[in-house]
Amino acid sequence: MRLALWLFAATLATGTPTTPSAVDLPAPQKSGGMPVMEALSKRATARAFDSQDLSPQQLSNLLWAAFGVNRPDGKRTAPSAMNFQETDVYVLLKQGAYVYDAKANRLMPALAEDVRALGGVQEFVKDAPVTLVFVADLAKMRGGLDKDATASIDVGFISQNVYLYCASEGLATGVRLMVDRDALGKRLGLRADQHIIAAQSVGYPKK
Repeated sequence: MRLALWLFAATLATGTPTTPSAVDLPAPQKSGGMPVMEALSKRATARAFDSQDLSPQQLSNLLWAAFGVNRPDGKRTAPSAMNFQETDVYVLLKQGAYVYDAKANRLMPALAEDVRALGGVQEFVKDAPVTLVFVADLAKMRGGLDKDATASIDVGFISQNVYLYCASEGLATGVRLMVDRDALGKRLGLRADQHIIAAQSVGYPKK
């Protein structure tokens, strides 16, 4: 089942077509894939995307690879300073915007609108079926460290996980800092201490 149909079916079951509800993701597949050295050899940045949806399984695998829970103690697939886990991964889809709940492996609704075009300033951004927006919740961080710099490093780890998953899966991806943070932050209802660090689109290579 393609992602759009699956999300629509989930909405009919738990909400209305215009009000997205929480959507449980399929269990991520944690084995298989391409050897890491081969994935590194194929890692690349794309600036063009086909509009074809990812499958629900691909989305689940993508998000788990990015920043999922990989140990019983709740630690994640990417490191974070002092294990703050301050990065929230927002998922922009045609059906709306969601936040990835890694512990529950679920998409939590944020906005019932297609705001993918706000995930970057380049023309190609609107074509990608999925855009991940990495938001640092600075309220989760303590101590005298430079919070924005630290959060940026942590997002870099997550972004590289996305790159390696996409290389293994034959998907296109590209990370960028060029985001209208004010416009997107307002639409997502972010607080002043929630900072958009970067965005990363994912999809099939443009045919």
